Amino acid sequence: MSSRVEISIRDDHAGKRLDKILSHMLPDLSRSRIQALIKEGCVVESSSGSERTIVAPSRAVKPGEHYALSIPEAEDAEPAAQAIPIEIVFEDEHLVVVNKPAGMVVHPAPGSPDGTLVNALLHHCKGSLSGIGGVKRPGIVHRIDKDTSGLLVVAKHDKAHTGLAEQFAAHTVERRYRAVCKGQPNPHAGRIEGNIGRNPNDRKKMTVVKNGGKPAVTHFRTLESFQQAGHAIASHIECRLETGRTHQVRVHMAHVGHPLVGDPLYARSSLPSFVKGDARTALSSFNRQALHAKTLGFLHPVSREPFKFDSELPYDFSRLLDGLSRYKLS
Repeated sequence: MSSRVEISIRDDHAGKRLDKILSHMLPDLSRSRIQALIKEGCVVESSSGSERTIVAPSRAVKPGEHYALSIPEAEDAEPAAQAIPIEIVFEDEHLVVVNKPAGMVVHPAPGSPDGTLVNALLHHCKGSLSGIGGVKRPGIVHRIDKDTSGLLVVAKHDKAHTGLAEQFAAHTVERRYRAVCKGQPNPHAGRIEGNIGRNPNDRKKMTVVKNGGKPAVTHFRTLESFQQAGHAIASHIECRLETGRTHQVRVHMAHVGHPLVGDPLYARSSLPSFVKGDARTALSSFNRQALHAKTLGFLHPVSREPFKFDSELPYDFSRLLDGLSRYKLS
């Protein structure tokens, strides 16, 4: 089954691109989706009395032309829906905000074909997904690492997906992370800027590169530091992202000499000999990067209402801070 929408070109549309006109007049469909439909032969023009299939999104329209767009029903997503418990922070007919636990992959991939957040959302949102790009799937506009916990916003349809993606591209989304890093940053707050790209010596890692890569900016501030035997052993920090690159907080903090506690890629697992007692137990037993996406703020992609969400620190993160608390610098 498909729906059919008919549009007549007005005088003020003359000379404009067909895909631009259609996306303007059909705001529930993204421009990329409309371009795909045109290329698939779903648009016909009939002003001359006979129908002609139009396959060029860049076609310049003329006043008096009449177009019909057939919109196929959204297909079922390939990933299987799975009844996996997830924490829903907010939901309406346009989007859903989720507090992802550590250990869950966001999207199916060769190493993680199921058990992901997408699989869980396909089950949770069954019947409320109108389709992203013609497929009934949740629209993932940003991701956090498997072993990072915290807030994610996911779109339910094309218009919401486009509206959120534009905000992420413009760097207007507020994203604040909590982390525990090794040592004590000096100064206690600052701005880290450095392009991030693949590490040429280890493709699993990202690194700050002099040439190429993608621009990345992280703002950090120290909330509390912990010291033992006259040595700074760890600090609880807040990181605010201007950009959102792969492993950004992890790479930038390691770049300035303060990798995150428990980070298997960017930090050494061994602890200095002066770290003892509760501090050593807390640090050595934390088996993931100490990173939590705590705050997420954006404009609702449909209503344009400002939204801001804040999540509690997960149990393992709070336990880590409790284990370090007696060593807090006053």
